[in-house]
Amino acid sequence: MRPGDTRVTSSPAVDWSLAAAVARRFAPAGPHLERAQTHAVVSELRDHAHEAREHVRAITGMDAGPGHPAVVVDRPQWIDSNLVALDTIMSMWPSANDRHEQGSAAAQAIGPRAIGVQVGSALGWLSGKVLGQYEALSDPGRLLLVAPSIVDVEQSLELDSRDFRLWVCLHEETHRVQFGAVPWLTDHFRGLIGRSLQAFDDATGMDRLSSVLSELVSAIGERRPPDLMFALQTPEQRAVVDEITGLMSLLEGHADVVMDEVGPSVLPSVAVIRHRFEGRRSSQSSVRGADSLWRKVLGMDAKLRQYREGAVFVRHLMDDGGMSTVNRVWEQPENLPSAQEIRDPRLWMDRVRGIAA
Repeated sequence: MRPGDTRVTSSPAVDWSLAAAVARRFAPAGPHLERAQTHAVVSELRDHAHEAREHVRAITGMDAGPGHPAVVVDRPQWIDSNLVALDTIMSMWPSANDRHEQGSAAAQAIGPRAIGVQVGSALGWLSGKVLGQYEALSDPGRLLLVAPSIVDVEQSLELDSRDFRLWVCLHEETHRVQFGAVPWLTDHFRGLIGRSLQAFDDATGMDRLSSVLSELVSAIGERRPPDLMFALQTPEQRAVVDEITGLMSLLEGHADVVMDEVGPSVLPSVAVIRHRFEGRRSSQSSVRGADSLWRKVLGMDAKLRQYREGAVFVRHLMDDGGMSTVNRVWEQPENLPSAQEIRDPRLWMDRVRGIAA
């Protein structure tokens, strides 16, 4: 299945057609552009994606090869692409389908539709937030640029359109290079997803109940709100979540640093873009109401921390030894930072130097 085709069939546990319909219903309308303006935006984003390759190679020293051209999409096409990704993940989780097939007739009838509505509403909301995405789970990987969202942001923040579009392409091209230039990264990423699904399967209801009760007791004693999402994770789940958090923080922080390293000689308004974009991120994280609820449910605030903590980690390594030190994270899976090491880069540096010794 490719974008535009929502006939996902590998998992009967989700009503994919309903998910696609709901997502389109919840997706915000794009900016009003004349046909000629739309064509110009698409053409410019493609050109910038191509230009970004040379800049990213020059900054990182990493070469992913030419790969496939960036695909400029609208929000419905982005939704379709992510339905494909979710279906891929479900194909890695056969026990979910087994539980569906073993359920009662009522559960088999209602469950897939309920999940379809949840998935669709989440994707619809996200389609208005995401500017670009590298499809690491597709074969081959693809770089997507969500044109209406990019134009929405540049207009709302009153940014130079040429500079902002290239700036976004630099971030997403960095993700393409990360997966394209590091031969083991895609399989490692898939392995983490598989381990997280397995850890979920291995956890019993009693495991979760005892964890929740322990967290409630601790929270009362420490006079703090209980962290029930953490309590619902088993030790095995927490371990893999720590690895995933470390990897995602690295990927996002690395891309954020690269997009700013290009500098004003290429992006004259880069300082203005970063200042206003960070202001946008901060204002979104403090918003209240339904939008705030979605951000919490989908972990958007956690993702914001990943950008910031990951960028601090990468800049610490650059200050210590330049990009060659940063690139040591890509040498082997053992060199990837944990979530704790992202927050304290000295731990990573001590550990990796120990590996080299």
